[in-house]
Amino acid sequence: MSASLLSGDPVRLILDTDMGNDCDDALALGMIHALENRGEVRLLAVTITKDNRDAATYIDVVNTFYGRPEIPIGVVRDGKTPQDAPMLKVPIKRRDAHGKFVYPRRVEGAQAPEAVELLTKILNEQPDGSVTIAQIGFSTNLARLVATEAGRALVAKKVKTLYLMAGNFQKPQPEYNVFTDGPAFADLMKNWPTPMVFSGFEIGLVITYPIESIERDFAWVANHPVVDAYKAYVGKEEDHPNWDSTAVLQAIRPERGYFNLSGPGTVELGEKNTTVFKPDAEGHCRYLVLKPEQVGAVRELIADLVSEPPQRNVMGAGVQRVVF
Repeated sequence: MSASLLSGDPVRLILDTDMGNDCDDALALGMIHALENRGEVRLLAVTITKDNRDAATYIDVVNTFYGRPEIPIGVVRDGKTPQDAPMLKVPIKRRDAHGKFVYPRRVEGAQAPEAVELLTKILNEQPDGSVTIAQIGFSTNLARLVATEAGRALVAKKVKTLYLMAGNFQKPQPEYNVFTDGPAFADLMKNWPTPMVFSGFEIGLVITYPIESIERDFAWVANHPVVDAYKAYVGKEEDHPNWDSTAVLQAIRPERGYFNLSGPGTVELGEKNTTVFKPDAEGHCRYLVLKPEQVGAVRELIADLVSEPPQRNVMGAGVQRVVF
């Protein structure tokens, strides 16, 4: 087959995440696997912007749980938020009555390749204009990728659209994924050569993940790494904002009308790490707009997808840890 893509082909997705800083990253990853079960997406790789090696191990635990231990994982070097996170440690350290890990894994974080190297490798392997990237963490990795002329040319050639959970487009307030590495966000906005679609803080704040789903919808399995992460992070019985899943849902199903889109414009880093959107007919940035009547349907859809059982579950299959 030629490099041209068929309309029914799955979305070729790279996920760039700060897994461990909030449980919504885990929810988003679970949703991706559910949509891959349906043939709608192919997860090419996961790269991490949280500089803690437990993040890579946890991601591999989830990928292995869903029967896809082969998905490559890349880690940031000299990045942000190195602190340990219970939502990562609780699942990866759990052992059964026989002392074996409850969740098999192949990857230990220290063995994973560097993120920009992996991104470059994966992009070079894909057809031109075929890749979608969802950035649901800091801009560290992607800013480094396009810091060079060669990196910008590669992205311009291979990437179709970048979707980001970043910014606040309702109020002039700083948002976590932006202010944690503000210089990287500013560089990304200057150098990224393809269209960008933002899901702002205001979207995930109202698209919460229902605690009722955590308590009832995973009864088909005794142990689930996403449920473990949610409980360890939230620590109480309450619905939790679900920012990252909104950006990922739009990345995989952009034509379903779950959200409205702003007009085109540009995005810049403003004072005190705020996000400044400037309308511009020639701009290549847009952001999601959510109407009140859309909230319930999107919230229920994400919960249904995250709690959907795997089709290729290999729990208990004795997956071997591989040293890279």
